[in-house]
Amino acid sequence: MTRIVSAMLLALALVAGQPSGAEPRVPEGAAEITLSFAPVVRKAAPAVVNIYARRIVAGRANPFAGDPFFEDFFRSFGRATPRVENSLGSGVILSAAGFVVSNYHVVGQATDIRVVLADRREYDAEVVLGDQGNDLAVLRLIGAPEDLPVLALRDSDTLEVGDLVLAIGNPFGIGQTVSSGIVSGLARSGLFAAKAQGYFIQTDAAINPFAIPANLVAQFVAQAEAGAARFLTPWAGISGQAVDADLAAGLGLARPGGMVIAAIHPQSPFAAVGLRQGDVVVSVDDRPVNTPQEMQFRIAQRGIGAEVTLGYLRGSDAHTARVTLAAAPEDPPRDAHLVPGDSPLAGLQVSNINPAVIAETDLPLDARGVVV
Repeated sequence: MTRIVSAMLLALALVAGQPSGAEPRVPEGAAEITLSFAPVVRKAAPAVVNIYARRIVAGRANPFAGDPFFEDFFRSFGRATPRVENSLGSGVILSAAGFVVSNYHVVGQATDIRVVLADRREYDAEVVLGDQGNDLAVLRLIGAPEDLPVLALRDSDTLEVGDLVLAIGNPFGIGQTVSSGIVSGLARSGLFAAKAQGYFIQTDAAINPFAIPANLVAQFVAQAEAGAARFLTPWAGISGQAVDADLAAGLGLARPGGMVIAAIHPQSPFAAVGLRQGDVVVSVDDRPVNTPQEMQFRIAQRGIGAEVTLGYLRGSDAHTARVTLAAAPEDPPRDAHLVPGDSPLAGLQVSNINPAVIAETDLPLDARGVVV
């Protein structure tokens, strides 16, 4: 689980946003190595904030509820009372309007949130948008001034293994801390949460070993600023598997790589441009695709309404297609309602299964009927 995503976002912004007037090169000698991150830290650190959150956690439920003997026995010990749980994290100010991006696990379900700026000014904050699966949250400072320091997000797709990164945060509650490292790896999956959307960036910076790419964060923040009730990402409507050496031989491909489509929903935007079962997706906007998770991650970074170029193989022939990304449609409508009557199912709420429900619940693409 990420401890402070803000530090990693900062690292992405600093590395991916550096001017590229000259090609990077290996120093020829010790005389050419004059590293100091102080100017960068002075510029970036004011936009990194400390976040203090608290929430009320319900007391433990009585496992013997309903049993007169045990209820009477445990009553003498008193009822479990709610307790206060405190959490500490960091965030990055991304706009002069007072929007701050942080982790969902820090502020999710918090009843009180206090944000402390680097210059020690303090403000209450509220959660504007949260997403547990991606461990992201956007806060709005209440009564934010007009002179807030702001850090801009950059294009995380420009990162390469070996790039320098800085992490700034407050992981131990002792004050703002800076550490440095390099990008150790790209496209790491399954690190933060079971529902995390795809791939992340690995670094060896001491504060935090993994980072949520800035391009995904940018989509999240844009939806928060637009007033979205929940974070929507483009829907592929495709299931498939990575093409390994054995599968490549079976498909008659020259080498492993790409993702073969095992099933495609008829309402998928990719079906609308002619993709079908058995096609091998190899790229999105010239970025490689090798797994279903990587496919979803590539399109999630582009956002709903964006047009992407999809590269795919059909047999030995290479093709491209332009696809306009869209959210999973609510067609047919969910039409949620309670089951009436005295049957064993009475009182259950059921909804029609549609692409949006399939995307939310990870049901098979060919699922039909209703969901409880």
